[in-house]
Amino acid sequence: MIGRKEELAVLRSLENTEKPAFLAVYGRRRIGKTYLIRHAFEGKFTFHLTGIANVALPAQLGNFYGGLVRHFAWLEDKPAPGNWFQAFQYLIEALERSEDARKILFLDELPWLDYPNAGFIPALEHFWNSWASARRDVLLIVCGSAASWMINNLINNRGGLHNRVTHRIQLDPFTLGECEAFLQEKAANYSRYQIVQLYMALGGIPFYLDLVDPGKSVAQNINDLCFSPKGMLRKEYDNLYASLFRNAGRHLAIIEALAKKAKGMERSELLKLAKLPDGGTVTKTLRELEESSFIKKYPAFGKTNRYVLYQLSDFYSLFYLRFIKGSSDLDKDYWLNALDNPEMRAWSGYAFEQVCLLHLDRVKQALGISGIQTRSSAWVGESGGQKAQVDLVIDRRDQVINLCEMKFSMNAFEIDKRYADDLRTKIGVFKSSTQTKKRFS
Repeated sequence: MIGRKEELAVLRSLENTEKPAFLAVYGRRRIGKTYLIRHAFEGKFTFHLTGIANVALPAQLGNFYGGLVRHFAWLEDKPAPGNWFQAFQYLIEALERSEDARKILFLDELPWLDYPNAGFIPALEHFWNSWASARRDVLLIVCGSAASWMINNLINNRGGLHNRVTHRIQLDPFTLGECEAFLQEKAANYSRYQIVQLYMALGGIPFYLDLVDPGKSVAQNINDLCFSPKGMLRKEYDNLYASLFRNAGRHLAIIEALAKKAKGMERSELLKLAKLPDGGTVTKTLRELEESSFIKKYPAFGKTNRYVLYQLSDFYSLFYLRFIKGSSDLDKDYWLNALDNPEMRAWSGYAFEQVCLLHLDRVKQALGISGIQTRSSAWVGESGGQKAQVDLVIDRRDQVINLCEMKFSMNAFEIDKRYADDLRTKIGVFKSSTQTKKRFS
Protein backbone atom coordinates (compact mmCIF):
# COMPACT_ATOMS: atom_id res chain seq x y z
CA MET A 1 0.00 0.00 0.00
CA ILE A 2 1.43 3.35 -1.09
CA GLY A 3 0.33 6.40 0.91
CA ARG A 4 -3.24 6.57 2.25
CA LYS A 5 -1.91 6.82 5.82
CA GLU A 6 -4.70 9.08 7.08
CA GLU A 7 -7.37 6.93 5.45
CA LEU A 8 -5.89 3.73 6.87
CA ALA A 9 -5.82 5.32 10.32
CA VAL A 10 -9.54 6.04 10.04
CA LEU A 11 -10.27 2.47 8.96
CA ARG A 12 -8.19 1.02 11.80
CA SER A 13 -9.99 3.17 14.35
CA LEU A 14 -13.40 2.08 13.03
CA GLU A 15 -12.34 -1.56 13.22
CA ASN A 16 -11.40 -1.25 16.84
CA THR A 17 -14.14 0.98 18.21
CA GLU A 18 -17.15 -0.41 20.05
CA LYS A 19 -19.72 1.81 18.36
CA PRO A 20 -21.89 1.37 15.28
CA ALA A 21 -20.23 2.99 12.27
CA PHE A 22 -21.50 3.76 8.77
CA LEU A 23 -18.62 4.71 6.47
CA ALA A 24 -19.02 6.04 2.93
CA VAL A 25 -15.92 6.01 0.71
CA TYR A 26 -16.17 8.01 -2.50
CA GLY A 27 -14.05 9.63 -5.16
CA ARG A 28 -13.42 9.60 -8.86
CA ARG A 29 -13.11 6.45 -10.95
CA ARG A 30 -9.78 4.56 -10.86
CA ILE A 31 -8.75 6.20 -7.58
CA GLY A 32 -8.34 2.97 -5.59
CA LYS A 33 -11.37 2.93 -3.27
CA THR A 34 -11.95 -0.83 -3.39
CA TYR A 35 -8.23 -1.57 -3.14
CA LEU A 36 -7.94 0.54 0.01
CA ILE A 37 -10.82 -1.19 1.78
CA ARG A 38 -9.75 -4.68 0.78
CA HIS A 39 -6.20 -3.97 1.88
CA ALA A 40 -7.41 -2.83 5.29
CA PHE A 41 -9.92 -5.62 5.93
CA GLU A 42 -9.09 -8.58 3.69
CA GLY A 43 -10.09 -11.77 5.48
CA LYS A 44 -12.08 -9.86 8.10
CA PHE A 45 -15.34 -9.22 6.24
CA THR A 46 -18.40 -10.76 7.80
CA PHE A 47 -20.21 -9.95 4.56
CA HIS A 48 -18.83 -8.58 1.31
CA LEU A 49 -20.79 -7.91 -1.88
CA THR A 50 -20.12 -6.11 -5.17
CA GLY A 51 -23.05 -4.76 -7.16
CA ILE A 52 -23.47 -5.55 -10.86
CA ALA A 53 -23.68 -2.79 -13.47
CA ASN A 54 -26.69 -2.39 -15.75
CA VAL A 55 -28.79 -5.36 -14.63
CA ALA A 56 -32.40 -5.36 -13.43
CA LEU A 57 -33.75 -6.02 -9.93
CA PRO A 58 -34.00 -9.85 -10.15
CA ALA A 59 -30.34 -10.13 -11.07
CA GLN A 60 -29.29 -7.75 -8.29
CA LEU A 61 -31.32 -9.65 -5.72
CA GLY A 62 -29.91 -12.94 -7.01
CA ASN A 63 -26.40 -11.54 -6.66
CA PHE A 64 -27.14 -10.39 -3.10
CA TYR A 65 -28.61 -13.76 -2.18
CA GLY A 66 -25.61 -15.53 -3.68
CA GLY A 67 -23.32 -13.38 -1.55
CA LEU A 68 -25.31 -14.27 1.55
CA VAL A 69 -25.05 -17.98 0.79
CA ARG A 70 -21.28 -17.73 0.23
CA HIS A 71 -20.82 -16.20 3.66
CA PHE A 72 -23.60 -18.04 5.49
CA ALA A 73 -24.15 -21.45 3.89
CA TRP A 74 -27.22 -22.25 6.03
CA LEU A 75 -29.19 -19.53 4.18
CA GLU A 76 -29.22 -21.80 1.12
CA ASP A 77 -32.28 -23.50 2.63
CA LYS A 78 -34.24 -20.26 2.40
CA PRO A 79 -35.97 -19.11 -0.79
CA ALA A 80 -34.31 -16.29 -2.73
CA PRO A 81 -35.52 -12.88 -1.50
CA GLY A 82 -38.26 -11.25 -3.53
CA ASN A 83 -37.44 -7.65 -2.57
CA TRP A 84 -34.77 -5.61 -0.82
CA PHE A 85 -36.51 -5.56 2.56
CA GLN A 86 -36.50 -9.34 2.62
CA ALA A 87 -32.88 -9.43 1.46
CA PHE A 88 -31.75 -7.17 4.31
CA GLN A 89 -33.86 -9.20 6.76
CA TYR A 90 -31.86 -12.27 5.72
CA LEU A 91 -28.69 -10.28 6.35
CA ILE A 92 -29.90 -9.30 9.82
CA GLU A 93 -30.66 -12.93 10.68
CA ALA A 94 -27.22 -14.00 9.48
CA LEU A 95 -25.41 -11.26 11.42
CA GLU A 96 -27.27 -12.08 14.62
CA ARG A 97 -25.97 -15.64 14.35
CA SER A 98 -22.43 -14.54 13.44
CA GLU A 99 -19.74 -15.00 16.09
CA ASP A 100 -17.50 -12.21 14.70
CA ALA A 101 -16.65 -9.72 17.43
CA ARG A 102 -16.75 -6.85 14.92
CA LYS A 103 -19.20 -7.43 12.08
CA ILE A 104 -17.60 -5.70 9.08
CA LEU A 105 -19.94 -5.33 6.11
CA PHE A 106 -18.67 -4.07 2.76
CA LEU A 107 -21.09 -3.18 -0.03
CA ASP A 108 -18.98 -2.28 -3.07
CA GLU A 109 -20.40 -0.47 -6.11
CA LEU A 110 -23.42 0.40 -4.01
CA PRO A 111 -25.05 2.65 -6.69
CA TRP A 112 -25.37 -0.36 -9.03
CA LEU A 113 -27.64 -2.06 -6.50
CA ASP A 114 -30.12 0.81 -6.70
CA TYR A 115 -32.15 -0.26 -9.73
CA PRO A 116 -34.80 2.45 -10.45
CA ASN A 117 -37.95 2.16 -8.34
CA ALA A 118 -36.74 -1.09 -6.75
CA GLY A 119 -36.87 0.21 -3.16
CA PHE A 120 -33.18 -0.25 -2.37
CA ILE A 121 -32.64 3.03 -0.49
CA PRO A 122 -35.71 2.60 1.77
CA ALA A 123 -34.57 -0.94 2.59
CA LEU A 124 -31.03 0.25 3.37
CA GLU A 125 -32.46 3.04 5.53
CA HIS A 126 -34.60 0.53 7.43
CA PHE A 127 -31.66 -1.85 7.91
CA TRP A 128 -29.49 0.87 9.41
CA ASN A 129 -32.09 2.83 11.37
CA SER A 130 -34.05 -0.09 12.83
CA TRP A 131 -31.22 -2.56 13.51
CA ALA A 132 -27.57 -1.75 12.70
CA SER A 133 -27.43 1.68 14.38
CA ALA A 134 -28.45 0.07 17.69
CA ARG A 135 -25.60 -2.45 17.56
CA ARG A 136 -22.15 -1.73 19.01
CA ASP A 137 -20.50 -4.36 16.84
CA VAL A 138 -21.47 -3.29 13.29
CA LEU A 139 -19.24 -1.48 10.80
CA LEU A 140 -20.98 -0.84 7.47
CA ILE A 141 -18.69 0.30 4.64
CA VAL A 142 -20.12 1.39 1.30
CA CYS A 143 -18.43 2.78 -1.77
CA GLY A 144 -19.08 3.24 -5.46
CA SER A 145 -17.72 4.83 -8.59
CA ALA A 146 -20.95 6.71 -9.39
CA ALA A 147 -19.93 9.83 -7.50
CA SER A 148 -23.17 11.73 -8.06
CA TRP A 149 -25.18 8.85 -6.53
CA MET A 150 -22.89 8.59 -3.50
CA ILE A 151 -22.97 12.33 -2.88
CA ASN A 152 -26.69 12.89 -3.39
CA ASN A 153 -28.09 9.67 -1.90
CA LEU A 154 -25.73 9.20 1.04
CA ILE A 155 -23.49 12.17 1.82
CA ASN A 156 -26.20 14.81 1.29
CA ASN A 157 -29.26 12.61 1.84
CA ARG A 158 -32.29 14.55 3.11
CA GLY A 159 -34.50 11.53 3.81
CA GLY A 160 -34.21 8.56 6.13
CA LEU A 161 -30.41 8.46 5.79
CA HIS A 162 -29.97 12.14 6.69
CA ASN A 163 -26.92 12.39 8.96
CA ARG A 164 -26.79 8.59 9.27
CA VAL A 165 -23.37 8.29 7.61
CA THR A 166 -21.12 8.55 10.64
CA HIS A 167 -17.82 8.73 8.75
CA ARG A 168 -16.77 9.47 5.20
CA ILE A 169 -13.56 9.27 3.21
CA GLN A 170 -13.17 11.33 0.05
CA LEU A 171 -10.28 9.59 -1.67
CA ASP A 172 -8.04 12.02 -3.53
CA PRO A 173 -5.38 11.41 -6.21
CA PHE A 174 -1.83 10.63 -5.14
CA THR A 175 0.48 13.50 -4.27
CA LEU A 176 3.78 13.83 -6.12
CA GLY A 177 5.55 12.09 -3.24
CA GLU A 178 3.12 9.19 -3.34
CA CYS A 179 3.43 9.03 -7.12
CA GLU A 180 7.23 8.80 -6.78
CA ALA A 181 6.92 6.00 -4.21
CA PHE A 182 4.45 4.14 -6.43
CA LEU A 183 6.73 4.34 -9.48
CA GLN A 184 9.76 3.27 -7.44
CA GLU A 185 7.78 0.22 -6.30
CA LYS A 186 7.32 -0.58 -10.01
CA ALA A 187 11.09 -0.15 -10.56
CA ALA A 188 10.39 2.88 -12.79
CA ASN A 189 13.45 4.90 -11.86
CA TYR A 190 12.54 8.28 -13.35
CA SER A 191 14.00 11.62 -12.32
CA ARG A 192 11.74 14.01 -10.45
CA TYR A 193 11.52 16.21 -13.54
CA GLN A 194 10.23 13.20 -15.48
CA ILE A 195 7.80 12.26 -12.70
CA VAL A 196 6.33 15.77 -12.81
CA GLN A 197 5.94 15.43 -16.60
CA LEU A 198 4.03 12.19 -16.12
CA TYR A 199 1.94 13.70 -13.33
CA MET A 200 0.95 16.66 -15.50
CA ALA A 201 -0.44 14.30 -18.15
CA LEU A 202 -2.03 11.55 -16.04
CA GLY A 203 -2.41 13.07 -12.59
CA GLY A 204 -2.02 11.04 -9.42
CA ILE A 205 -4.48 8.32 -10.43
CA PRO A 206 -3.17 4.94 -9.24
CA PHE A 207 -4.81 2.96 -12.06
CA TYR A 208 -3.24 5.20 -14.71
CA LEU A 209 0.17 5.05 -13.04
CA ASP A 210 -0.04 1.27 -12.85
CA LEU A 211 -0.23 1.20 -16.66
CA VAL A 212 3.25 2.74 -16.92
CA ASP A 213 5.87 0.46 -18.45
CA PRO A 214 9.08 1.00 -16.42
CA GLY A 215 11.14 -0.15 -19.40
CA LYS A 216 10.06 2.89 -21.44
CA SER A 217 10.67 6.60 -21.03
CA VAL A 218 7.97 8.93 -19.72
CA ALA A 219 7.44 10.36 -23.22
CA GLN A 220 7.08 6.86 -24.69
CA ASN A 221 4.57 5.88 -22.00
CA ILE A 222 2.45 8.98 -22.56
CA ASN A 223 2.57 8.38 -26.30
CA ASP A 224 1.61 4.70 -26.04
CA LEU A 225 -1.14 5.16 -23.45
CA CYS A 226 -2.76 8.26 -24.91
CA PHE A 227 -2.04 8.38 -28.65
CA SER A 228 -1.66 4.80 -29.82
CA PRO A 229 -4.96 3.68 -31.46
CA LYS A 230 -5.26 0.97 -28.80
CA GLY A 231 -3.88 3.07 -25.95
CA MET A 232 -5.64 2.39 -22.65
CA LEU A 233 -6.24 6.11 -22.01
CA ARG A 234 -7.09 7.21 -25.53
CA LYS A 235 -10.83 6.78 -24.99
CA GLU A 236 -10.91 6.97 -21.20
CA TYR A 237 -12.37 10.50 -21.12
CA ASP A 238 -15.91 9.65 -22.23
CA ASN A 239 -16.06 6.50 -20.12
CA LEU A 240 -14.77 8.41 -17.10
CA TYR A 241 -17.59 10.93 -16.83
CA ALA A 242 -20.36 8.63 -18.05
CA SER A 243 -19.54 6.12 -15.30
CA LEU A 244 -19.44 8.73 -12.55
CA PHE A 245 -22.43 10.94 -13.31
CA ARG A 246 -25.92 10.36 -14.57
CA ASN A 247 -26.70 12.73 -17.44
CA ALA A 248 -23.04 13.74 -17.64
CA GLY A 249 -23.64 16.33 -20.38
CA ARG A 250 -23.64 19.23 -17.89
CA HIS A 251 -20.50 17.96 -16.22
CA LEU A 252 -18.68 17.70 -19.56
CA ALA A 253 -19.85 21.18 -20.61
CA ILE A 254 -18.36 22.66 -17.42
CA ILE A 255 -15.10 20.73 -17.72
CA GLU A 256 -14.62 21.72 -21.36
CA ALA A 257 -15.41 25.37 -20.61
CA LEU A 258 -12.90 25.51 -17.75
CA ALA A 259 -10.23 23.90 -19.95
CA LYS A 260 -10.30 27.02 -22.14
CA LYS A 261 -9.19 29.43 -19.42
CA ALA A 262 -6.20 28.44 -17.33
CA LYS A 263 -6.68 30.87 -14.44
CA GLY A 264 -10.28 29.85 -13.87
CA MET A 265 -13.48 31.86 -14.09
CA GLU A 266 -16.35 33.04 -11.97
CA ARG A 267 -19.70 31.31 -12.11
CA SER A 268 -21.49 33.69 -14.49
CA GLU A 269 -18.66 33.57 -17.02
CA LEU A 270 -18.41 29.79 -16.70
CA LEU A 271 -22.12 29.21 -17.29
CA LYS A 272 -22.12 31.55 -20.28
CA LEU A 273 -19.22 29.71 -21.89
CA ALA A 274 -20.70 26.30 -21.04
CA LYS A 275 -24.13 27.45 -22.31
CA LEU A 276 -25.88 26.32 -19.13
CA PRO A 277 -28.75 28.05 -17.30
CA ASP A 278 -28.14 29.20 -13.76
CA GLY A 279 -29.97 27.40 -10.96
CA GLY A 280 -29.91 24.58 -8.46
CA THR A 281 -29.10 21.88 -11.02
CA VAL A 282 -25.86 23.61 -11.99
CA THR A 283 -25.02 24.17 -8.32
CA LYS A 284 -25.38 20.44 -7.72
CA THR A 285 -23.28 19.65 -10.81
CA LEU A 286 -20.47 21.95 -9.64
CA ARG A 287 -20.55 20.35 -6.19
CA GLU A 288 -20.35 16.86 -7.66
CA LEU A 289 -17.35 17.80 -9.81
CA GLU A 290 -15.62 19.45 -6.87
CA GLU A 291 -16.20 16.53 -4.50
CA SER A 292 -14.86 14.17 -7.17
CA SER A 293 -11.61 16.21 -7.46
CA PHE A 294 -12.20 17.35 -11.06
CA ILE A 295 -12.50 21.04 -10.29
CA LYS A 296 -11.67 23.32 -7.40
CA LYS A 297 -12.90 26.70 -6.32
CA TYR A 298 -11.10 29.45 -4.48
CA PRO A 299 -11.84 33.05 -3.44
CA ALA A 300 -10.22 35.74 -5.57
CA PHE A 301 -7.76 38.03 -3.78
CA GLY A 302 -9.49 41.01 -2.17
CA LYS A 303 -12.96 39.56 -2.72
CA THR A 304 -15.48 38.14 -0.27
CA ASN A 305 -15.92 34.40 0.19
CA ARG A 306 -19.05 34.58 -1.96
CA TYR A 307 -16.96 35.61 -4.98
CA VAL A 308 -15.18 32.45 -6.07
CA LEU A 309 -13.35 31.29 -9.15
CA TYR A 310 -13.71 27.77 -10.55
CA GLN A 311 -10.72 26.03 -12.05
CA LEU A 312 -10.14 22.68 -13.77
CA SER A 313 -7.86 20.60 -11.54
CA ASP A 314 -7.99 17.15 -13.19
CA PHE A 315 -4.75 16.70 -15.11
CA TYR A 316 -5.94 13.91 -17.41
CA SER A 317 -9.04 15.86 -18.49
CA LEU A 318 -6.95 18.91 -19.35
CA PHE A 319 -4.41 16.80 -21.22
CA TYR A 320 -7.14 14.99 -23.13
CA LEU A 321 -8.86 18.21 -24.22
CA ARG A 322 -5.58 19.91 -25.17
CA PHE A 323 -3.96 17.06 -27.08
CA ILE A 324 -5.70 13.67 -27.28
CA LYS A 325 -9.12 14.85 -28.47
CA GLY A 326 -7.81 16.53 -31.58
CA SER A 327 -5.18 13.94 -32.49
CA SER A 328 -5.55 11.46 -35.33
CA ASP A 329 -5.48 7.69 -34.91
CA LEU A 330 -3.07 7.66 -37.83
CA ASP A 331 -0.45 9.68 -35.95
CA LYS A 332 0.54 7.04 -33.43
CA ASP A 333 3.72 8.93 -32.52
CA TYR A 334 1.97 12.25 -31.96
CA TRP A 335 3.48 12.98 -28.55
CA LEU A 336 7.01 11.99 -29.49
CA ASN A 337 6.83 14.35 -32.47
CA ALA A 338 5.34 17.17 -30.39
CA LEU A 339 8.05 17.28 -27.74
CA ASP A 340 9.03 20.87 -26.89
CA ASN A 341 6.79 22.54 -29.47
CA PRO A 342 5.11 25.86 -28.46
CA GLU A 343 1.76 24.25 -27.66
CA MET A 344 3.39 21.71 -25.38
CA ARG A 345 5.43 24.40 -23.62
CA ALA A 346 2.31 26.50 -22.99
CA TRP A 347 0.46 23.48 -21.59
CA SER A 348 3.37 22.40 -19.39
CA GLY A 349 3.60 25.88 -17.85
CA TYR A 350 -0.06 25.91 -16.90
CA ALA A 351 -0.12 22.26 -15.80
CA PHE A 352 2.91 22.84 -13.57
CA GLU A 353 1.08 25.72 -11.89
CA GLN A 354 -1.72 23.28 -11.12
CA VAL A 355 0.81 20.82 -9.65
CA CYS A 356 2.10 23.57 -7.36
CA LEU A 357 -1.40 24.61 -6.28
CA LEU A 358 -2.29 21.00 -5.54
CA HIS A 359 0.77 20.82 -3.28
CA LEU A 360 0.27 24.21 -1.66
CA ASP A 361 0.82 22.76 1.83
CA ARG A 362 4.33 21.70 0.76
CA VAL A 363 4.97 25.14 -0.78
CA LYS A 364 3.98 26.78 2.50
CA GLN A 365 6.19 24.37 4.40
CA ALA A 366 9.16 25.29 2.17
CA LEU A 367 8.47 28.98 2.79
CA GLY A 368 8.36 28.39 6.54
CA ILE A 369 4.73 29.51 6.90
CA SER A 370 2.95 26.16 7.26
CA GLY A 371 1.52 27.13 10.65
CA ILE A 372 -0.05 30.38 9.46
CA GLN A 373 -3.65 30.56 8.23
CA THR A 374 -3.75 31.66 4.59
CA ARG A 375 -5.96 32.24 1.57
CA SER A 376 -4.43 31.54 -1.84
CA SER A 377 -5.34 32.44 -5.40
CA ALA A 378 -3.98 33.64 -8.70
CA TRP A 379 -4.30 37.35 -9.53
CA VAL A 380 -4.71 39.43 -12.67
CA GLY A 381 -5.01 43.22 -12.61
CA GLU A 382 -3.83 46.55 -13.93
CA SER A 383 -2.85 50.00 -12.75
CA GLY A 384 -1.83 53.09 -14.69
CA GLY A 385 -2.25 51.30 -17.99
CA GLN A 386 0.07 48.46 -16.96
CA LYS A 387 -1.29 44.93 -16.70
CA ALA A 388 0.19 42.21 -14.50
CA GLN A 389 -0.45 38.60 -13.61
CA VAL A 390 0.73 36.79 -10.46
CA ASP A 391 0.70 32.99 -10.51
CA LEU A 392 0.05 32.61 -6.79
CA VAL A 393 -0.88 35.08 -4.06
CA ILE A 394 -0.62 33.70 -0.52
CA ASP A 395 -2.57 36.10 1.70
CA ARG A 396 -1.48 35.44 5.28
CA ARG A 397 -3.35 36.01 8.53
CA ASP A 398 -0.23 37.70 9.98
CA GLN A 399 -0.67 40.65 7.55
CA VAL A 400 2.00 39.48 5.10
CA ILE A 401 1.52 38.54 1.43
CA ASN A 402 3.73 36.12 -0.50
CA LEU A 403 3.75 36.69 -4.26
CA CYS A 404 4.93 33.55 -6.05
CA GLU A 405 5.96 32.80 -9.62
CA MET A 406 5.93 29.20 -10.84
CA LYS A 407 8.25 28.12 -13.64
CA PHE A 408 8.64 24.63 -15.09
CA SER A 409 12.28 24.13 -16.04
CA MET A 410 14.57 21.14 -16.41
CA ASN A 411 17.42 23.07 -14.79
CA ALA A 412 17.52 25.60 -11.94
CA PHE A 413 15.65 28.70 -13.13
CA GLU A 414 17.90 31.77 -13.21
CA ILE A 415 16.52 35.25 -12.62
CA ASP A 416 18.36 37.65 -14.91
CA LYS A 417 18.15 41.47 -14.83
CA ARG A 418 15.26 41.60 -17.31
CA TYR A 419 13.19 39.09 -15.38
CA ALA A 420 13.99 40.83 -12.08
CA ASP A 421 12.70 44.12 -13.54
CA ASP A 422 9.54 42.34 -14.67
CA LEU A 423 8.98 41.01 -11.15
CA ARG A 424 9.40 44.48 -9.66
CA THR A 425 6.85 45.81 -12.14
CA LYS A 426 4.38 43.10 -11.16
CA ILE A 427 4.81 43.92 -7.48
CA GLY A 428 4.27 47.61 -8.20
CA VAL A 429 1.10 46.98 -10.23
CA PHE A 430 -0.20 44.62 -7.54
CA LYS A 431 0.38 47.18 -4.77
CA SER A 432 -1.18 50.01 -6.72
CA SER A 433 -4.15 48.02 -7.99
CA THR A 434 -5.07 46.32 -4.71
CA GLN A 435 -4.16 49.24 -2.42
CA THR A 436 -3.11 46.68 0.16
CA LYS A 437 -1.24 47.85 3.24
CA LYS A 438 0.15 44.42 4.02
CA ARG A 439 3.88 43.69 3.94
CA PHE A 440 5.31 41.66 1.02
CA SER A 441 7.57 38.65 1.18
